[in-house]
Parts: sequence; C-alpha cells; structure tokens
Amino acid sequence: MAEALIDRQFLERLERLTIHWQKSFQGLVGGHNASRFSGSGQEFLDHRGFHQGDDLRAVNWRAYMRLERLILKLFQVEPRVPVRFLLDTSSSMATGDPDKFEYARKLAAALCYVGLVRLETILIQPFRDGLLDPISAGGGRHRFQPIAEFMQGLKADGRTDFLQVSRKFLAEYPQRGLLIIISDFLDDRDAEKPLQYLADFGHEVFLIHLWSEQDRRPPWTGELEVEDAETGQTSKMNFDDEARDAYTASFDAYAGAVRQMALRKGGKYVGVSTSIPVEEAIFGQLMLARGIY
Repeated sequence: MAEALIDRQFLERLERLTIHWQKSFQGLVGGHNASRFSGSGQEFLDHRGFHQGDDLRAVNWRAYMRLERLILKLFQVEPRVPVRFLLDTSSSMATGDPDKFEYARKLAAALCYVGLVRLETILIQPFRDGLLDPISAGGGRHRFQPIAEFMQGLKADGRTDFLQVSRKFLAEYPQRGLLIIISDFLDDRDAEKPLQYLADFGHEVFLIHLWSEQDRRPPWTGELEVEDAETGQTSKMNFDDEARDAYTASFDAYAGAVRQMALRKGGKYVGVSTSIPVEEAIFGQLMLARGIY
C-alpha cells in the first residue's frame, strides 16, 4: 500500500487555512470567498432601481413607503470559484534531492485539502507538453481521498511545452478563476509569455516555483557531461566557482522575471526550495505571499 501523501496531523493543521485570491469572479453560489458581484446572499451590498422582471421579494418596502418608488436590495454573493491546479508532470520534475515531483504532489494535495474544507470546487490538471486526464472534486473534506489517490498514481515523464499547455488550457477552461501552477518552469522555449497569456485571459495566477538546491547552485566541479532530463541532449562544460556563480545569477534572474510578470498581472509568485519541509513552506512562504491565510 502506498504511503499517504499527507499525514493526519498535517491535515488537522490545514483545517484552519483558506485559499486566498484578489479578483472577483462570477461563480456558483457557495464557497467562502466574497465576490463583488451582486445577487442573492446575506451581506448587504447596494441598492438599485427596480426593473420589470426583478424579484419582488428583494424590494426594499420601507424605502418604497418613504420614497414611493420601488428600490431593489442587492446582497453580496459568495461564489464557488473554480480553483484549478496545473501540476507539472514532466521529466525535469523527477530530478533533485529531494525529488521535486514528490514534493509537488504533497504541496498540491495540501492545498487541495484546504480548498475542499472550504467547499471550493477543485480541479487537478496534470500537464507536460499538453494536458493529461484531470480530476475534479468539491463539497468537503470527504472528497479528498480520490484526489490523493489520483496524485499518487501520477508519473513524471516527457517534455514541457508551456505554449501548448496554455493554449489548450484556455480552450478547455473558458470560465475564469484562480489558477495555481506548481512547476519548476523549465522549458526549452519561453515559459514566461505563455504564463502571461493565462493571466491576460483573466485567470488569477498563483505561481509556485519549485527547485532543488542543485537546480539553483550545482555542487559539482570539473569537466562535466550534462544531460537534459527532458530531451536527453548532452553537453560538456568545465564547472568552477566562477561558472557556478554565473549559473546561480542566471537562475535568480529567470525566477525574478517570472515573479515580476505574475505580480504585474495581479497574481502571486512564491519560490520554494525542496530542501524546506512542505509543512514549513505552507505556513511560511505561501502565507507570506498571501496565497493562503
């Protein structure tokens, strides 16, 4: 029997959290994040004039007695906004120590549980160079087990193609919502522009950038033959302290560019090293980024 992605003690700590987003999305009634769209609800929002076809039950009759005209009461809706996860299952995720893919699955499982407890509608969409079969759930914590079993069955393989993934995602999911992307964002082609397309379409993006310490600062020295985990291509290089510093600076510049894009588009970004325990990342970096609270 496979080991559980998250233990019971961790799940109990997650019960107190809520996934947070900034934008107002028109969603289904339910959930625990307020929207600025008007409709039926409990919290008063505003008044407007009555129009033919409006529900008479929403008329402010006290105002009518004073003003002798029909005024409608509007209340704030709590929408069940779709919370979708794009989970990178490409070969590069299976590298590093600890393994980035195992870390990503645990992190995704934890966030899914938080959403389910808060009655959000959750969708896990694995991807490589395209979209794989997804799974969705909603309606409470008792829906978590199928999500956990689904993620335990995923394998890391193949190449990443963010351009194809973004195109297919926008075609498949036209309803705007919160989009949490968990990836190392390694792609032979540009990953920044396809991520920007997702934000420009109207999704609120929350980018969780995973890396191992070897990804950011390789520890090796001397003449090396390096193999790309996704393409299998090899190249030879002479690695010394100067080359290592240049490599780390390039990695940090790329991570900074992805972060700035997310913030510029009204989203969030958090970089997480797999050397940090998942629980510490949840209650540390993700809370500081206001992705959860």
